[in-house]
Amino acid sequence: MPSTSTTRPPRVQILAAVEWGTLALWAGCMGALGAAVFFVAEWSLALAVMMAALALVLHASLSHEVLHGHPFSSRLANEALVIVTPLLFIPYLRFRDTHLAHHRDENLTDPYDDPETNYLDPAVWDRLPRAVQMLLHVNNTLIGRMLIGPVIAQYVFMRGDWRAIRGGDWQVAKGWLLHLPGVALVLVVVWAAPISLGAYLLACYLALSILKIRTFLEHQAHKLARARTVIVEDRGLLAFLFLNNNLHVVHHMHPKVPWYRLPGMYRANATRYLARNEGYRYRSYGEVFARHFFRAKDKVAHPLWSRGR
Repeated sequence: MPSTSTTRPPRVQILAAVEWGTLALWAGCMGALGAAVFFVAEWSLALAVMMAALALVLHASLSHEVLHGHPFSSRLANEALVIVTPLLFIPYLRFRDTHLAHHRDENLTDPYDDPETNYLDPAVWDRLPRAVQMLLHVNNTLIGRMLIGPVIAQYVFMRGDWRAIRGGDWQVAKGWLLHLPGVALVLVVVWAAPISLGAYLLACYLALSILKIRTFLEHQAHKLARARTVIVEDRGLLAFLFLNNNLHVVHHMHPKVPWYRLPGMYRANATRYLARNEGYRYRSYGEVFARHFFRAKDKVAHPLWSRGR
């Protein structure tokens, strides 16, 4: 008699479990990036740089989806989509590990335990040279975060990883070692394309700059952990490029929910989410620009962190 075991789902169930919209978006993203560097660059370098930058932003957002378990049920299949990182500067495996650590909500904005925070221990802040303090203060404005934020973040990130590697952290070292062949592959492709290396690196920087818009005020210092995460009620291009991660408190409460379901969940329960985060909300990214383009959102030194802690 044929086996009646149900331990392995039939092929139709496997196919139904795939998030085809997300997979199609990944294919479109890679197609747009390829079109920018191979075709558009031949007749408009400026347009190619902007097109590549937007595709790189979307790829970074898709990498975020991957680390949360999309579009396949297989982690290996998911990570095969993004292990080669065209944005070059952040190894996927390091992004995965630091971002999952960031999702421990009780540690959000903690200067030591939240790997994605920009807050510093006030005691550390007090010891910084005045010039560095001024630089970090500028970095707490939106224009500063976009212009110099990518450099500051990359320096801090790589310094921390280098210290970890020197201390014998093999997981960190592995993340970088597996990243380097992908970097080499991307550079070979760029070398073979009409776009120049300088133009491609500019696109990468622009992409990092646009991503800083999303992360700029995702979290605030607050005594309640649930009130530290923002809602930006934007429905435009940036919301699409960020794959609705602007509805950030919804994502933190339901990290396994795919990007395309977040708006509906928010609309159905907006009062609940805003009550949870104590009304930490912006109507749009236009409001974010109007309020914080030249004005620091808060202090770099964590305002609730005691210097004697």
